[in-house]
Amino acid sequence: MQQAPVFEETYQRYLVKLREIDIFARAELLGVGREEGILRVPLYGRQYHVSYDGITDPTGAEATPAVRVVLCRYLLTCPDELPPLSERLVTYREFKDAGPLVSYFTANTNKIIETTFAGQIPLLLQRAERLGGVRLDSTTHDLSLQFAALPRIPVLLNFNDRDDLFAASASVLYRASAEVFLDMESLAITGTLLAGRLIRP
Repeated sequence: MQQAPVFEETYQRYLVKLREIDIFARAELLGVGREEGILRVPLYGRQYHVSYDGITDPTGAEATPAVRVVLCRYLLTCPDELPPLSERLVTYREFKDAGPLVSYFTANTNKIIETTFAGQIPLLLQRAERLGGVRLDSTTHDLSLQFAALPRIPVLLNFNDRDDLFAASASVLYRASAEVFLDMESLAITGTLLAGRLIRP
């Protein structure tokens, strides 16, 4: 997984590529808003402004390196036309190119959520709602939540709390169509961003 200096180098390369395409023509395909000179792209409920000059939050502050890379990839990976999009839910490891990053994803997403929120379901629900998460009915999990990582990439988090026999467990699911919009590294980052924002006080 990329480290911060590499993120910055990658971001600068992506900005060059963005300037070679009409990012505004992709707004509808990607489900993002547009206004004069910028795209408004929500990531876990937080709006970011994307232009040919860079990516900022609405206050004008620079987005974090990881966020900038993910948003660039979302725009650059966008197909010219949307193919039929599968609604089937899959774990990260089920994506065909995910192999090298599965351990990273598990350690930095599932495990962090499990250890932080074991015995803390009300806190997990509170933090999830802060990110725009919606509670879903579930007969198989103690808590099932849906988030919008990006407009075309919903994320489902299923959580079972610890009990006398088992430790807490968390599973993060994506639609199979997520690979149409992001490469595997960027998709993994959406998982770590979710965990990071959930554990933030």
